[in-house]
This record gives sequence, structure tokens and C-alpha cells, in this order.
Amino acid sequence: MFPFLFVLLLSFSWATSAHTHEDFLECLRLQSEDSASISKLIYTPINSSYLSVLQFSIQNRRFNTTTTPKPLVIVTPLNVSHVQAAVSCSQKHGMHIRVRSGGHDYEGLSYVSVLPFVIIDLINLQSVTVDATNNTAWVEAGATIGKLYYSIAQKSRTLGFPAGVCPTVGLGGHISGGGYGLLLRKYGLAADNVIDAQLIDVNGRILDRASMGEDLLWAIRGGGGNTFGIVVAWKVNLVPVPATVTVFTVEKTLEQNATQLVNRWQLLPLMQESFPELGLAKDDCTEMSWIESTLYFAGFSRNTSLEILLNRTQPSVRFFKAKSDYVKEPMPEVALEGIWESLFQLEVGSGQLIFSPYGGRMSEISESSIPFPHRAGNLYKIQHLAYWDEEGIEESNRHISWIRRLYSFLAPYVSKNPRLAYINYRDLDIGINNQGNTSYKQASIWGIKYFKSNFDRLVHVKTQVDPSNFFRNEQSIPPFSA
Repeated sequence: MFPFLFVLLLSFSWATSAHTHEDFLECLRLQSEDSASISKLIYTPINSSYLSVLQFSIQNRRFNTTTTPKPLVIVTPLNVSHVQAAVSCSQKHGMHIRVRSGGHDYEGLSYVSVLPFVIIDLINLQSVTVDATNNTAWVEAGATIGKLYYSIAQKSRTLGFPAGVCPTVGLGGHISGGGYGLLLRKYGLAADNVIDAQLIDVNGRILDRASMGEDLLWAIRGGGGNTFGIVVAWKVNLVPVPATVTVFTVEKTLEQNATQLVNRWQLLPLMQESFPELGLAKDDCTEMSWIESTLYFAGFSRNTSLEILLNRTQPSVRFFKAKSDYVKEPMPEVALEGIWESLFQLEVGSGQLIFSPYGGRMSEISESSIPFPHRAGNLYKIQHLAYWDEEGIEESNRHISWIRRLYSFLAPYVSKNPRLAYINYRDLDIGINNQGNTSYKQASIWGIKYFKSNFDRLVHVKTQVDPSNFFRNEQSIPPFSA
């Protein structure tokens, strides 16, 4: 039980939560075949290792402060039955759930809540089983992108998977929001290449494709992390990659006509024919295997061992705020010049905009094939980022205000009615569900920005599989029909 002194420090509401938390822990022990074993997987604030376990996967320092709400309990399941027990006991004792696979949620929603909550940290559920003969793999949700790439390479150097460039991102959340990377234009999204899944539903049942049905399988492939249940494993199709690929990085300054080069880059049909203005030389190009290219684009040097892909920690963790946009018509040079001017305004920290080209396979897949709707008609996606290292509310407000001004400046040049966004670049500026009864009208404000016409179908599925809205966070699909 909690020490008496600790309880005295809590408000009445938190004292009640502490009692609920004790009931939750007892429930976990009762539901486990080996209570001693599950006790080793549970961390509360009185454990000496609680903070290190909590902070290990936090990738944004904005949500690692003394005032950030902390979980009453962290559960680190070793198997699916532990996840089932955590869901069942949370239901029984009124504990809110957060589910974390890699900790990269941009707004910290995989490990922060304003309500008393439990973190189910999937870090121990990270096995990857590759079947190179059939070009498939089963990947547990706690595995990282880097581990999947590494595991594929151990079986074949001519198979890959169309996921992201950051190796520490957890696949549980990455795939559930779509998941994209450098193979986007060739093979689409990570979620486009999912063929089965294992999910723990609101009743604690383990479901696969056959038992969950096509509607729920459709919803979890892009509909947002842990909105409809807890995905504990994905079965994915692996894709062929060349034995050798060519990579290059070309740096240009404004004095070297960077504005004109970016403007030309937007005109994809022309760029595919010829792009002499870039000035790409043979010496700029390096040949390597596909798996080596994943290290290259993650920022590692050429001679880095592939084992670095198994490292779950970021080289450095900073404060940051991110936003996203979709561009359907080439932006004029005046818009690009406005971006550069905004970047020069950021005196402390750093700003970054990442342009990711669409087209190719992304234009061929229907926007309703999975909940990810951003297909034909998009030239590219922009990720806006502001980073800083100084602590304090003033510094955070200054950098967040900067990125909001930049976002406002770009409004005339990006998608409109609605202005679209990518769900894996979570942005609570778009809209927040309250923790009580959320109306369809309120939720649709942000839901349509993320999901467009797919939002209605997502709400229908949510209503069917989780009518009590047990799996929820500030931007979860509410269980209300239109």
C-alpha cells in the first residue's frame, strides 16, 4: 500500500485515485497466473525505478517537466495476457489508459493525461518474425522501425518495408496513423501494407482479422493509435528493394538560388525530365544497400554498424512543437521567401520545414481504402518543426508562437476547406476533445482535417466497437453517430 505520508500529500481527489490505484494493482495480481512475475512489471511513484522507466521513452522534453501529469501506474507487459489484464482492470476500477510503443507522440498523448491514468508501455512486446519466403513479417507493436529494418536485413538484403526514417519510432503508433517514409511513392504507406493484426478490444478479447472483421481492420490502419483498442502486433507485407541504391545530399544556400530550386522541385513532371539547376555531380552520389540507406537517412555515418538500429534511445531529446500541411498547388516564390524570413526570425533554437513528395503509388490508392485520405491531388506534405533547449514557460511560448505565426502565414498556399493535417504529427492546436461527453460536431472540427470523408465511417466503427469511449484521449474518435 502507499505510505501514509504520501497519501497525506495528495488532494482528496488524488487520495481517492490512490485507493482506486491500489484496487487496480490488486486486480492485476489476481488476474495473473504468477502474481510475483507481474509485480516485476508494475511501477508506481514509490518505486525507485519509476521515473527512469517513465522518462526512457519520452521524446519531447515539453512533456517531461515537474508539472507534467504523471501516471499512477506504469505496466510493462511481457505478453498479451498482461495487456488483457491491464485493460480489464482499468475498466473495472475506472483508470484511464495511455498506450506507449515508442514515445514519439508529438503532443505526449501516449504518456500524459489530465485524468488519473495508467501507462501500458509495450516496450517488452518487440519481437519481429520475418518470413522471407512469403515476404511477410509479424511485428509486435512495441518494436521500433529500426528493429524491423534490422530484422528484415538479417533474412534478406533485397526486401524492405515502407516505413519511416527515424529508427526509434514505435511501430504500434507509426502504422496506426498511416506511417510513411522514403518508399512512399513506390509502395505507399506502412498501413497500406498491413494484412493482419492482433488487437485487444474493450472487452479484453484478442482479435485477428478474421474475428475483428473488415471494418475494424480498416479503421486501425490509419485511424489513429489505440482509438479502437490496443494493437499488439501487425502482420505486414515486405516489399522488394534493389540490391544497390544511390543516395545523395545536396546543400544550397539562398545565394545559390535555393528559392528557385525549391520552386522547380515542386513541379514534379518537369523535374522528372531534367533538373540541371540542382547541379548534382557524380561525387555527390554514393551507392549502398537499402538497409545501409536507412542508416544514411537517419543521420548515421557510412561505417556505422547496423546494430545501431536496435538502439531505442534518441541521440538527444529536445523541446519541440510540430504542425503539418498538404500542398496541392505549387507555392509561389513569395511564399518560399516568407518561409525563409520566418526561419531567420527564430533567434534561439531552430526551425525546420520538411517537404515530402507525394504522387506515384500514393495517387493510385483510393482515399477510402484505409482511413488515410491524403492521396491523389497532393504535391507534397510539409512538416513544420520548432526546436529549443531552454527550459521555462517563456521559452516554450516564444517558440510555439513562432510556429503558429508561420502556420498562419502559409494558410493561403496550402490545402483549404478543410486545411488538412497528418494525424501522426499530432497537433492539439487543431482541436481538443474534452474528457466528458464530446459532440460529433465538436470532434468533427479536427477529425475532418485529419480524415476528410473517412471521419464518418471511423465514428461508425468506434460506436460499434467502443460505445463507452473507453479508449480515448484528447483527439480520439468519439462514439457518436453522425
